[in-house]
Amino acid sequence: METTQKKVETKKVKKNQGFQGINSAWIVIVICLVIAICVYHFILGNADNFVNGDTNNRPVDGNMLGTIYKGGPIVPIIHTLLFTVIALSIERYFALKTAFGKGSLVKFVENIKVALSKGDINGAKVICDKQRGSVANVVTSTLDTYKEVENNADLAKDQKQLAIQKSLEEATALELPMMSQNLPIIATITTLGTLFGLCGTVIGMIRSFAALASGGSGDSMALSQGISEALINTAFGIITAALAVISYNYYTNKIDKLTYSLDEVGFSIVQTFAATHEK
Repeated sequence: METTQKKVETKKVKKNQGFQGINSAWIVIVICLVIAICVYHFILGNADNFVNGDTNNRPVDGNMLGTIYKGGPIVPIIHTLLFTVIALSIERYFALKTAFGKGSLVKFVENIKVALSKGDINGAKVICDKQRGSVANVVTSTLDTYKEVENNADLAKDQKQLAIQKSLEEATALELPMMSQNLPIIATITTLGTLFGLCGTVIGMIRSFAALASGGSGDSMALSQGISEALINTAFGIITAALAVISYNYYTNKIDKLTYSLDEVGFSIVQTFAATHEK
C-alpha cells in the first residue's frame, strides 16, 4: 500500500501541467501597495487637479481625482485592497481554468462513466490524458491504483476497494489546496474593504468638523467639501468589498462543482470495481 501511494504521488506530480497559481500572495499585495502609492501621489495628487496647483488647496471644481486624493493616507490602503482583489481574481481564473481541463467537465465525467461501465480502463485513461486538469489527474491516479490492485491475489475484495478509495482521497487532497489557495485572502478583504472605508470616512468627518470649528463660523461649503471627500473612502471600501464577495462566491461555487465531479467519478470507479469483481 505504501508503494502504491508513492507511485500515485509521483505520477500526480508528472501530470500537473499549466498555470498552478501564485503561491506567495504577499508578493501580489506588496506590488499592489506600490502601485496604489504611485497612483495616489502621481495621478490623484497631480498639481493640475487642485486650485493654483497646490495640493493643500481644494480640488478644481468637478475634478474627481483631486477629491479622491483629499481622502487622505487611507486612500492608498483601500486601493491596495482593491487592486489585490482584482489581481487575485485574475490569478484564480487562470488557475481554475487549468484545474478544469481542456473540455467540458460534465462531458468528461459522462465519458469516464461510460468507459467504466464497459470495463475499458485504458480507454478511461486516454480520456483523462486528453482532458487534463485536476479531475483528470485524480481519476488517472485512481485508475492506476485500480489496475495495480485488480490482479493482486494477496488482497481481499474489500481491501482492494479500500485501496482504490484511499488513492482517490489522497489524489484529491493533493489537488484541492491548489484550487482554493488565495481565496481566504479575498474573503478577508471582503471585511477589510468595508472597515477601512468606514475608517477613512470617520477620520475625514472628524477632520472636516475640526476645521469647521476652528474657522469660527458656519462655512457650509467647507463642510460639504469635507464630507464629500470623506465619503469617497466609503465608496471605494464598498466597491472593494463587493468585488471581493462576488469573486469569492464565484470561485467557491466553481470549486464545489469540481469537487462534486470528483466525488461522482470516484464513486463510479469504486462501484464499477465492486460490480465486476467477485473477489
